[in-house]
Amino acid sequence: MIFKRISQLATAGLCALALGCSSNETKTAPQPPQKPLPESIQAAISSPFRTSANLGRDVYRHPVETLTFFGLQPNMTVVEVSPGGGWYTEILAPLLAKNGHFIAAYPHGNSTESDNNWKKLNDWVAANPPMPATVTFSNFSPEDKGDIAPAESADMVLTFRNVHNWMMKHTENEAFASFYRALKHGGTLGVVEHRAKAKGKEKPESGYLSEKKVIALAKKAGFKLVSQSEINANPKDTKNYPQGVWTLPPSYKLGDKDHDKYAAIGESDRMTLKFTKP
Repeated sequence: MIFKRISQLATAGLCALALGCSSNETKTAPQPPQKPLPESIQAAISSPFRTSANLGRDVYRHPVETLTFFGLQPNMTVVEVSPGGGWYTEILAPLLAKNGHFIAAYPHGNSTESDNNWKKLNDWVAANPPMPATVTFSNFSPEDKGDIAPAESADMVLTFRNVHNWMMKHTENEAFASFYRALKHGGTLGVVEHRAKAKGKEKPESGYLSEKKVIALAKKAGFKLVSQSEINANPKDTKNYPQGVWTLPPSYKLGDKDHDKYAAIGESDRMTLKFTKP
């Protein structure tokens, strides 16, 4: 497994002899402006590193409450598994940039969507110093039984709305095993996932999973359940849509059809689970 450290933008030294500059004259490449780094979860939520579109979804995702529940601290080494478009990355990477370390464990090279997301996050990190020195990308694909980070190097592993994807590929056991290997003893695994009805057949293709199933997967890997929270619950979510969870915002897979109806429901009902590695 190769872990790629994103290095800081280098200054370029050029001597334009044709213009008469001396041999020790250099021209410094322009650096992007450095934004103030947040030092708390609350500050990270409202920091200038976040896009306005992502800020608008805080009402559904409750990032302050969620990250506080997991016990996130700015001096931790934190792995976010499969960050997607980087909604939580915009919060985590700046918060950890001063005293911590952020690792984005990302599938790369197996789909156009994942490759586009990989490039988008790489470009975002490179454009926002000092994060290039404190952010690492790891190419994580559970089907390859790879690692999200070096063994016992992480204080916390977080994954948001991804477990159903691994179940559809039958790689859920490999994924949770990798989380376990990466965490230090006493480290935290935080999982947010679309929640199915308590009774009924498990249907990962709908996007919804039962809490019982997710807890069982974590325990099978060796984790201990610490706590469950209703921070991300949504009682309006009936969980019986033509395109599964992707019928709801932000995906709106049905387009304009019943758009207002699904907008009124909001994002999915979600479990929020905190585990520890003994």
